[in-house]
Amino acid sequence: MLLAALLISFAVSALAPFVARRLAPYGGWILSLLPAGLFAFFLGKGLGLSGTGSIVETVEWVPALGISLTLVLDGFSLLFALLVTGIGTLVTIYAGAYFAEAPPKEGARFLALILFFMSAMLGTVLADDLIVLYLFWESTSLLSFLLIGFHAERPAARKAALQSLLVTAGGGLCLFAGILLVGGALGTWSLAAVVARGDELVASPVALPAMILLLLGAFTKSAQFPFHFWLPAAMEAPTPASAFLHSATMVKLGVYLLARLDRAFDGMPLFGETLVFVGLLTMAVGAIRAVAAAGYKALLAQSTVASLGVLVMLIGVPGPLASTATIAFVLAHALYKAALFFCAGTVIHATHESDLPRLGGLGRRLPLTAAAACLAALSMAGLPPTLGFITKEYLFESQLDAGTAWLVVTLTVVVNAVFVAIAGIAALRPFFSKEVRSEVLHPESPGLVAGPLALGLLGLAFGLVPAVLLVLIEPATAALVGRSVDVSFSLWHGFTPMLVLSATVIALGIGLLFFWRTLHHRPELRKVEEMVLGDAGYQFVFDGILSLAGRTTRFLQNGDQRRYTATAVGAALVIVVAGVLASGTVPVFDPASGTFDLPSAIVLLVMCSGAVAATRAMSLMRTMLSVSAIGFGSAVLYLMNGAPDIAFTQFSVEVLVAVILVALLLQVPDRVERTRQPGEKRRDALLAASFGLVLFVALAATVTTPLDLRLSDFFGATSLLEAHGRNVVNVIIVDYRGFDTLGETVVVAFAAITVWGLLRRAGGSARGEETTR
Repeated sequence: MLLAALLISFAVSALAPFVARRLAPYGGWILSLLPAGLFAFFLGKGLGLSGTGSIVETVEWVPALGISLTLVLDGFSLLFALLVTGIGTLVTIYAGAYFAEAPPKEGARFLALILFFMSAMLGTVLADDLIVLYLFWESTSLLSFLLIGFHAERPAARKAALQSLLVTAGGGLCLFAGILLVGGALGTWSLAAVVARGDELVASPVALPAMILLLLGAFTKSAQFPFHFWLPAAMEAPTPASAFLHSATMVKLGVYLLARLDRAFDGMPLFGETLVFVGLLTMAVGAIRAVAAAGYKALLAQSTVASLGVLVMLIGVPGPLASTATIAFVLAHALYKAALFFCAGTVIHATHESDLPRLGGLGRRLPLTAAAACLAALSMAGLPPTLGFITKEYLFESQLDAGTAWLVVTLTVVVNAVFVAIAGIAALRPFFSKEVRSEVLHPESPGLVAGPLALGLLGLAFGLVPAVLLVLIEPATAALVGRSVDVSFSLWHGFTPMLVLSATVIALGIGLLFFWRTLHHRPELRKVEEMVLGDAGYQFVFDGILSLAGRTTRFLQNGDQRRYTATAVGAALVIVVAGVLASGTVPVFDPASGTFDLPSAIVLLVMCSGAVAATRAMSLMRTMLSVSAIGFGSAVLYLMNGAPDIAFTQFSVEVLVAVILVALLLQVPDRVERTRQPGEKRRDALLAASFGLVLFVALAATVTTPLDLRLSDFFGATSLLEAHGRNVVNVIIVDYRGFDTLGETVVVAFAAITVWGLLRRAGGSARGEETTR
């Protein structure tokens, strides 16, 4: 059933553009039935899970490599599946309303991308096979690129999309390398097996490089320092994408993977310490940049970076209590941050203004949006009786229970105080500030307010009745810890140190809220912050690579075809000779071992004559025909030595090349002047003779070497039984090396299409000139 649900999700996503276009402006409401139905499906499946129980489905995919399409639904993947589909339902509804006034084609395209992205995220969190997980993982990066650059006419959107793709795809390559190391060391691609055999993995010699590569893959996806800069830039995406991809779910895939691998690398020195250090650094950078942010979405994006740092830090904290805190924070953050992004999008959509200092007085004209923003802000600030308050209590309790250093606790308090200030700014400034009275160009609509109101109310309801969440939190904690854990999830814990820390956070946050305007009146500080903590380093490297590429291109692409050919032939000659010398072997052949074949000698003589004639001819047409003699001679040799299929192929290729070259040569002067100097000719002759000598020695040595017939015997024995073909050569070409043959066919087809296009253009130009005359 899990695989069927995933396939249905992808199938409906493919049909989404047609549905949305035909049912506009209700396409968002109709298509939301897909994520809503998946939410109900996963909820129904998950209610039966308890402790470390799971639902496993396996379909063999590439058995020869041990790769299977294994999907697992346990407590932790259930939590993410519900978040992906639940928030996906609200995002789809919101997107339909957000693009209601846009061309139907544009809205339909966006809805299709969002649903495809939801499907890819589902595949990532459900996959147990690491290779399959990686494929879905990279799919999210590609779809994220398309969503961020959705408004491709804007340079900023194109830049942000490329930046996110380079960072996340680069991290994906590191992740893939780490997966290969882990799979090679343990002999399995199963994520569950890797976690269960963590001691064996840690003891292997590849443990350290595998850990580093996996961390890099997760850090880039979840925008950890120093890869944090791509996430705020990704706010160029339309608001529904921001709410879904970059605040609630997609960026948490790195957190998901780290949490899964925590037990596998638990015995690895410095693994937990690295997560705590990187998480704290990301928290600090995100908080500093949030204080300096002026845009509505930019403010929320920088706070998301800090929140992701909190999650990574929590994964590095030992103990089951930290796992519970991680799960609770994932849930609370998804609810309030998606709601705030919805509200920001509605404000920007209504006013066409994104800078907070230019927004104000919207509370009366956007009342439902203001109410939703206030509810979400209460949870983000960690005020009772919201889910955010409970989450903050568990955050501090897990740190104190694990004996975390007070410096870490202090930094966590300061960052959470920034969250309080951000929540206040996001909820109060646009709606209740009297300094500015923004004009509303587009009023609220049901589709725009349904999502933020639902999420805001859920954050409040879960805070009032937290026991309801135990059906999610207990199995999720058990899946991470590896055993059943009794979780006490309540609003009131009494007068505890955690309560004192929470009160300190709120007091500091309110104080920071009052000084927010003062900080924003220091543009020089914002400029320094952007230069030091922004994407200046990335841009320096990116510009340097482009500059190097430009200089290299100008040096290599000099327009001299003879130099290109000489470089390629010389490089091949050096590589072959160096390989022979490095191997320590000397080619040995016996000239007396063969027999003289007069017909073959005659054909070879004709081929040599054609080669010599090609070097002496002044006419391009004669040169082409002389070179063709070599190709046709090769075909005759194939035919004489019992390879008619290869001979016919060679004949066909030579005829095709001859026809194409003749057609091209008709467009240029038939005779050309000699341009090569005597010194250049001698160098060309030396290079050609050296290349021919090396090929002669290699061929002679190969002919006299005893043949290893094991591969030939294998093809002969299996071509009929396995490939059902009696012609062994055909079977080798179309079955055993079918992908190779397909590649060759594609190359020839593209070459033919290119030549056809050039000839059409040349013919069109000629006809145009005749008409002009």
